[in-house]
Amino acid sequence: MNSSANTVQTMAFTAAKSSSWAQTEGTPFPHGVTWIESEQAFNFVVYSEHAESVTLLLYSVTDLVTPVFTFRFDFLRNKSGRVWHCRIPVADIRDARYYAYSVSGPTGGSLHTFNPQKILLDPYAKCIFFPAGFDRTLAMREGSNAGGAPLGALAAHRALFDWEGDQLQHHESDAIIYELHVKGFTRNPNSGVDSSRAGTYAGLVEKIPYLKELGVTVVELMPVFQRDPHERDYWGYMPLNFFAPHAQYASCCQDDEQHLEFRNMVKALHNAGIGVVLDVVYNHTSEGDQNGPVYSYKGFDGPGYYMRSSDPASPYANYSGTGNTLNFGQAHVRKLVMDSLRYWRREMHVDGFRFDLASVFSRNADGSLNCGDAPIFNELAADPELGQIRFIAEPWDTGAYQLGRGFPGITWHQWNGRFRDDIRRFVKGDPRMVPDLMRRIYGSDDLFPDSRAEAYHPYQSVNYITSHDGFTLYDLVSYNGKHNWKNGHNNQDGMDDNYSWNCGHEGDEGAPESVLALRRKQVKNFCCLLLLSNGIPMFRAGDEFLNTQFGNNNPYNQDNETGWLDWSQLQANQDTFRFFKNMIAFRKNHPSLSRSRFWREDVSWYGAGRAVDLSPDAHSLAFCLHGASQKDDDIYVMINAYWEPLTFTIQEGAPQEWRRIVDTSLPSPDDYSDRGVPVDRMSYEVAPRSVVVFTRVP
Repeated sequence: MNSSANTVQTMAFTAAKSSSWAQTEGTPFPHGVTWIESEQAFNFVVYSEHAESVTLLLYSVTDLVTPVFTFRFDFLRNKSGRVWHCRIPVADIRDARYYAYSVSGPTGGSLHTFNPQKILLDPYAKCIFFPAGFDRTLAMREGSNAGGAPLGALAAHRALFDWEGDQLQHHESDAIIYELHVKGFTRNPNSGVDSSRAGTYAGLVEKIPYLKELGVTVVELMPVFQRDPHERDYWGYMPLNFFAPHAQYASCCQDDEQHLEFRNMVKALHNAGIGVVLDVVYNHTSEGDQNGPVYSYKGFDGPGYYMRSSDPASPYANYSGTGNTLNFGQAHVRKLVMDSLRYWRREMHVDGFRFDLASVFSRNADGSLNCGDAPIFNELAADPELGQIRFIAEPWDTGAYQLGRGFPGITWHQWNGRFRDDIRRFVKGDPRMVPDLMRRIYGSDDLFPDSRAEAYHPYQSVNYITSHDGFTLYDLVSYNGKHNWKNGHNNQDGMDDNYSWNCGHEGDEGAPESVLALRRKQVKNFCCLLLLSNGIPMFRAGDEFLNTQFGNNNPYNQDNETGWLDWSQLQANQDTFRFFKNMIAFRKNHPSLSRSRFWREDVSWYGAGRAVDLSPDAHSLAFCLHGASQKDDDIYVMINAYWEPLTFTIQEGAPQEWRRIVDTSLPSPDDYSDRGVPVDRMSYEVAPRSVVVFTRVP
């Protein structure tokens, strides 16, 4: 550090005889900064195995370049094992509001990037302040980044919040997961949210009545961890830190205001009976590879935080596809994640977590997969606080695909990519898909077997057809190929295997009315199959009113109208919104559909006639789900993905017992009937590419 002796006050403390060891040396736990109310002091803790010296830097509001206070840790006094710690009375730090570190250590080794000129952010910072001179490039080149580095805010560690009356939300058969982007949900000027709150946590609160009307019971928020605001990372999958809420989603820019606004959002959602699941990214950070910025982890202990590769030219292992991979073979990395999860549960009251690229959790320090006994899964299962909440895995990374029983978290929920692909292919009209369709509707017992040895549950399958990663539901039926040119990668980014079908015309421009009508019907078919299947359904925000991204299936950097929801479509597509709302209500009113166990003897499978047609060219299926064991109605479903009408015969009961609830071929409002339309014969002609649903009281 280059500092002037006239402006920097370096403090050394002489222990009073009455002072405890903790008061004079600090304690090695908890990590980060802790406010000690009884002592009016801050306890500072950082981990660094290979550091040779660590210096605490405190800054005032008026000078973000030169610290007003520094404290150099004495390893004989302020170090325990690999943890550096000290305790500083608030009276001694004058008007300091922000803090950071400078660390020295060996250089030249694999991943060692110690540089005392770099201002380092505490990995445990609860609130991050970006000075006006913040500059990402300063952290990527030689020299100091003082005045241009992110800093931790001390105010975050003294904040209180009234959670009185707030309760954990845990939905079972009524679970409907709605994936949304906090900013994109209300940022569009046509969202109806005041411009001062559009695109913020507070803006989301204004949309709670809409979520209630739709029937959503769980919102899954795309990443809200603080990220580098200078990186083109609209989606949020490049985290800078695992504790601080993203400050740019707060309507107020004051220190720690994002904590208050986030907590108010969670409490408001809970008051409406809606659970909150965070999409969390613990597999990598925004520091990237050897050419990326040194913000925090690299400067404290690069080899201790990141996996190494065997390639000297690319020393960082990259199972995340973003430049680096956190090393879960290290106990302190697992502790970092555990502490982060506890913080978001305990202090922010979230109800669950969806883990991005969760297969990274099962990798050893050398990158090999540990499918049998990966430590963090045991630690999470044994934790009395975290073991009670919902964990959802994206059960793959760039080098492993562990969907179903292959994933080490045996009680976790999992994003079911097979459900997505198989349902897409069946509705599109691909051959040989009827057996796969039956498996997915039934709950994917091939992936989550309930044998004596394994005892999985169908609710562990999070069924989805669309998510942030890929086409919107409307684009899925409007484009044969991706249109990602705006992303800046020559249309090479994003998935190629979308299993989409444009219904006969690419995009909206010039599309005939017959094509537009077919698209609306296909969207309703997808909605039906999703909500009539055993497992937990999830869909992305805007699918219920045909939101489009204009064929872009990877708008990760599109912080504009492409990535924002277009709420004008809600008014234009009220018929689709009505259908989604009614199908969600239908599912919630029929708990027989979503069960803890597989349907087994309660389901009978049919075709257009008595027997299921399992031939390669078959495109139809029917089933009757008996609800008596669940004190529910019987549900008879006819599914025709063929391009010609098919006459189905109801195989159970008499005509007068059944009432038609759904026929996706009919225009709104006839496509869904709350009371049901009486049936006068056992045969029913199901229109091309349509789904029909009947119910009866058993």
